[in-house]
Amino acid sequence: MPEAGVSPHDEPAHPVDRAAIVASLNGCRDDLHTLLATASPAQLRRPSNGTKWSNEQLLFHMVFGFLIVRRLLPLVRVVSRMPRWVGRSFAGLLDAGRVPFHWINYAGSCGGALVFNHARMGRLCDHTIDHLVTSLEQAPDETLGRGMPFPTSWDPYFEAHMTLAAVYAYPALHYAHHRKQLTLGT
Repeated sequence: MPEAGVSPHDEPAHPVDRAAIVASLNGCRDDLHTLLATASPAQLRRPSNGTKWSNEQLLFHMVFGFLIVRRLLPLVRVVSRMPRWVGRSFAGLLDAGRVPFHWINYAGSCGGALVFNHARMGRLCDHTIDHLVTSLEQAPDETLGRGMPFPTSWDPYFEAHMTLAAVYAYPALHYAHHRKQLTLGT
């Protein structure tokens, strides 16, 4: 039986390296700005490697990973306080909907790149990462170990159970994964 005030969703307390997470988020931001500043229009239209997206669409998808985390954080905070079966059921429902999710994920990045193209996605990324860094820096230590089940069929970096700290670290992993699929070089 957990002690009073401790949820069964809490992981044992261990220090979260906030500075490392912030550095990885800012590293992604810097890299994105370099890519956007150096890519030609022809390079942005070029197909990426291993996806159906163009380089520009893939860049938007990479930024979208940060946007998703901003929306996931409140969800994790709420679900982590509910009975464990709620989180497992929710993750199971999301896993069952993986086919429409993947289609929406693909189409959303195609459409998103039209609105937040290479000229606008850098500012969107800056705003989102600024928010994530501020949120991480203000999060009490005890909340960063709280977590919930995740739909592992949605993303290779989603784990069966993810803490808030892991969710903050996720978009840099997502970014690095897709960074390798860009074909912006000569």
